[in-house]
Amino acid sequence: MLELHDICRSFGGRRVLHDVSLTARRGQLTGFVGGNGAGKTTTMRIILGVLAADSGTMRLDGQELAPASRTRFGYMPSERGLYPKMKLAEQIGYLARLHGFSRSEAAERAESLLTRLGLGERLNDPLEALSLGNQQRVQIAAALVHDPDVLILDEPFSGLDPLAVDEVLSVLTEQAAKGAVVLFSSHQLDVVERLCDDLVIIGDGRVMASGGRDELRRAHGTLRYELQTETDAGWVREVPGVTVDEFAADRVLFRSQPAVAQAVLSQAVGQGAVRRFAPVLPDLSEIFREFTADSYNQPAEETLR
Repeated sequence: MLELHDICRSFGGRRVLHDVSLTARRGQLTGFVGGNGAGKTTTMRIILGVLAADSGTMRLDGQELAPASRTRFGYMPSERGLYPKMKLAEQIGYLARLHGFSRSEAAERAESLLTRLGLGERLNDPLEALSLGNQQRVQIAAALVHDPDVLILDEPFSGLDPLAVDEVLSVLTEQAAKGAVVLFSSHQLDVVERLCDDLVIIGDGRVMASGGRDELRRAHGTLRYELQTETDAGWVREVPGVTVDEFAADRVLFRSQPAVAQAVLSQAVGQGAVRRFAPVLPDLSEIFREFTADSYNQPAEETLR
């Protein structure tokens, strides 16, 4: 388990991370969500040791995170960092050899991993001949080639089509199943919600919420209710304490406190058959918009890196 506690960081005397704490568990995919400039990349670079924190602690499996532990880290930056004219298999094999694999082992790992990522027919192509989406797959292969114990990825799904997302997800899920910590940032909220076990939402350099996907949906955002009846449900619009978001003759989607919602249900039962009554939990996009709106109401601070 990777743990960050109260990480702070300033640039030029301005605070850009404020007591950031998060947990990424082994065997799970943890999504790190935030808008541009929220502090995701700065936090990841501190985890990797590229930047130093001004204060706070980091632990891996209960032990203080040390440089030796980071040799088992895999990192995919958001920037392109590979050799554009080098053939794919040679490039990934070269990186494997830097991690201590023999020439034959490195070649085997490179071919296997690139094939898993849908690039088996492009092994001898130079990186620059690939589309941006396929170059992204090579970047992921570079992060995975040494079978890392902790995998940190910055926007790994950027530029990928749905099929490529599924192929990459399969590889990441397999890595997590081996017991690795997998933490990745993304602004693609629908992808994160579909893929991740745990989520961390960051904005203005502060962790705004964290936890399991369903836990966050229950705890944050405005709870709504769906009522479907066999009679006209227009009367719901007149109930005090109810805000109707969607209305059809026999279906109402509304917001209210739980006690008011129960009163609506009781009245609906008294008027005829109720086909459906259930809470509608907010999706991640709604929760994120709520936090983003709150952050815009805060005093302006330096744009985060």
